[in-house]
Formats: sequence, C-alpha cells, structure tokens
Amino acid sequence: MFKKIVPVSKETHSDLRIKPINSFEFARGYHVASIMGGEFFRAASTYPIVFLEDQRTDEFRPVVLLGLEPDENLFVDPEGKWEAAYIPGIIRRYPFALAKTDEEGRFTVCLDQESEFLSNEEGEPLFDEAGEPGKVLENVKTYLGGLQQMEQATHELCREFKEKNMFAPLNVRLREAEKLQNITGAYAVNEQRLDNLSDKEFLELRKKNVLPLIYSHLVSLTQVERLLKLRAQRNGHKEDSPQD
Repeated sequence: MFKKIVPVSKETHSDLRIKPINSFEFARGYHVASIMGGEFFRAASTYPIVFLEDQRTDEFRPVVLLGLEPDENLFVDPEGKWEAAYIPGIIRRYPFALAKTDEEGRFTVCLDQESEFLSNEEGEPLFDEAGEPGKVLENVKTYLGGLQQMEQATHELCREFKEKNMFAPLNVRLREAEKLQNITGAYAVNEQRLDNLSDKEFLELRKKNVLPLIYSHLVSLTQVERLLKLRAQRNGHKEDSPQD
C-alpha cells in the first residue's frame, strides 16, 4: 500500500491536507491484512482469520484472508469500494502509520507522501495556522496509538499460543470450476490441542479472556466459502465448496 513513508512534521507538511478516503484502490493487490486481537469478533463474521509465521523472528501473527491467491483482494470492487461492513484497522489507517524512533518505546506518525489522498489544496489540514497539529492529525495519533496497544497485546497472545504448542498447519483444498487449489502456509489453533490443555492452562486462557478470540478464529475459517463465492461471482462461473 505504502509507496514512500516519511515522518509527519510541521516543517515539511505545514500546508498538507488529507482528502476523504473514497476509494480502496490502494489495497486491491493485497490478499491478506494483519489484524489485532480486538478485531477478531467483527472480522470473523466476514473474513477467514489465520496465522502466518515469520521465520526470521520465529513468531506468529494473525491475518485475515482477503483473497485466495497473491494480488487478489476480493473485497475491493471494480469501482474501488470495499464490499464488506467491517474493514480491517490496518487498511483504515492508510495513508498513515507508526514507526519506531531511536528512543525506546516511542513512535512517530508517518504518512505515504505519494498517496492520492494528500493535497495542498483540498481536504482537512494536518496543521493549523499556528503550526500545531490539527484535529485530523490528533485523531490519527489517537487511532494509531490504540492500534499499537492492540498490536502488543496480540503479539503476547500469539507468543502464548506458540508456547502451548497450539498452532498447526492449515491445509485447505478448494475446488472451483473443475480445478483444485491448495491453500497452504497458514496456521490455525488446533482444536484437539486446545481440548488437551490441562485444567490449569485452560483456566489461565479463560481468565485472560482469550477463549472468545480462539472460538472467533475457529468459526471464521468457514468464511473461506465466502471467498469462493466472491471469486465465482467475479469470474462468472458456478461456485464450489472447500474440500478437505
């Protein structure tokens, strides 16, 4: 999505304005989007939630599937509209993002300097006439700060799942228009391993309010059928079903 990320500063962006986000064309080529634990409940009603492994850091992170293959986002229609009631937070934050600074625990707000939603003439100003952050920038800071807090909690959640050996490879075989496609490389919480947790471990998850997130994730896996339906509609052929 981002082409040229730079830190927001009043020296560089004092005259910059942000226009309304009226198109999601910028996300058309993304078939996955990272989400936070706090998004599981709403996301599960639309998207399959799976986990990806970062082999460099040996860590896992949750994502929603937006398509069934790379460069395919089935939720952005030909006009650039998002075809779902809930839009992942990482998509809604565009063209802004947080970046770590040299100071421990501190972040700075950045933006995509080449975004079509930035203008020197149209939209809400990032800074007021006195050079102070405007309302829109203050709202962005609050929103990004909330996402950062959720990201840290989500990181701890995934680390606990890994320590309890709850992740297992997710292999889904899809049949569409007489063709078979395997979805591999993703992970899911293994229900059998969840059932085999000791009473103490299970109660720990319950006290941390983790169980609703796990069940939301497991239920969301059936949304693969939604992706099949959306792709079948776009390709103009009959919809098929997942095969195990």
